[in-house]
Amino acid sequence: MSTSNKDLARRLRRVESRNVTYISREFPIFWERAAGSFVWDVEGKKYLDLTSAFGVTSLGHRPPVMEEAIHRQAAKLWHGMGDVHPSEVKVELLEALADLLPKPLEVSILSSSGAEAVESALKTARLYTRRPGVIAFEGGYHGLTYGAMAATHRSDFRAPFHDQTAPFVRHLPYPDSLRGPSEKECLYAVERCLIENKQMGAILVEPIQGRGGVRIPGTSFLKGLRRLATSTSVLLIVDEVFTGFGRTGKDFAFQHAGIVPDLVCVGKALANGFPISACIGSHKIMNAWPESDGEAIHTSTFLGNPLGCAMGVASLREFRKNHLSARSAELGRWWKRDLQSKLGRHPHVEEIRGEGLMIGIEMTNAARAGHVMREALKEGLLLLTGGSRRNVLTLTPPLTIEKEDLVKAMQVLGRLL
Repeated sequence: MSTSNKDLARRLRRVESRNVTYISREFPIFWERAAGSFVWDVEGKKYLDLTSAFGVTSLGHRPPVMEEAIHRQAAKLWHGMGDVHPSEVKVELLEALADLLPKPLEVSILSSSGAEAVESALKTARLYTRRPGVIAFEGGYHGLTYGAMAATHRSDFRAPFHDQTAPFVRHLPYPDSLRGPSEKECLYAVERCLIENKQMGAILVEPIQGRGGVRIPGTSFLKGLRRLATSTSVLLIVDEVFTGFGRTGKDFAFQHAGIVPDLVCVGKALANGFPISACIGSHKIMNAWPESDGEAIHTSTFLGNPLGCAMGVASLREFRKNHLSARSAELGRWWKRDLQSKLGRHPHVEEIRGEGLMIGIEMTNAARAGHVMREALKEGLLLLTGGSRRNVLTLTPPLTIEKEDLVKAMQVLGRLL
């Protein structure tokens, strides 16, 4: 069988929907193995991963503790009946989440993807408030299942399926440090919407927009949303699928604002590579769901998969043991200052911003950002672009990355710019 990137791309094109994987002369590379902050492709070339594989491998690729956890669990139980006859390790993961989240967030619904966690939150809000409406935000990304897609802002995702999507979401402005609007203007728009539409039951927000281009509101924005949600009896849902588990220098990004949401959605780094996610709320809010009579009204076949739960337990233990939120905060502050100092005055760089190890370099246009991403791949750096204009280089390396590797990455970026 062929082992070159180009030959594998040709084979893939024959058997996968053409919508899924972007294929060009340079893309994609096909991964063969990974360890720590590095990935090797099928041709043997080594890459420094500044993406954490979509923000998933916060502990690095294939850390020994995670490898041990999945092997130990695989020797006992691969699959259970999560909503009928669960495994012990499912209970352990739920307890670990309850222990990590601030009170009163201690009751979870497990699922397999971030979008599913958002679906769980939207359903919970509907049951608790008895109101269907949801406020979401321009630039927001919450997944591509139907409920989550309705809350996702980008029209290129939603437009082809508009006539299959219920119009229960209002998209309002999100603060933008470069072009506005301000936090005050955004909060006023939310307040007016809540006053004028009594069917709103939830506010769904990313505390920092990830795929939207690392857009970072000030802390007063989340504080204002918390105040408005409380005063109008709607639920504040914070989507921490990308930002959770130390990515922004706090355990969860909402903690920068000193608030506690009503519901929190987590995924990605939860199990450092196994598809598992959760929607977490208080007993009071989660008790809006009826008690199971043997037939759950919201569940899935792989809910609480033992392999995923074992990896989640090990991941959370390692995350806390190594104080990775503090490490992300310290390393991210240094790297952002270094990037700003050495690249910030470049004529094609509009802004360099970030919290922890979630940093965005906003370029003047998508073509320039795409060029840097493609050239970086040739130089052995894995980058992604984001933002509604696709002009932001997003840097989300493993929280365990070595400082010397970030120095090398910055040197390459400087040379490419």
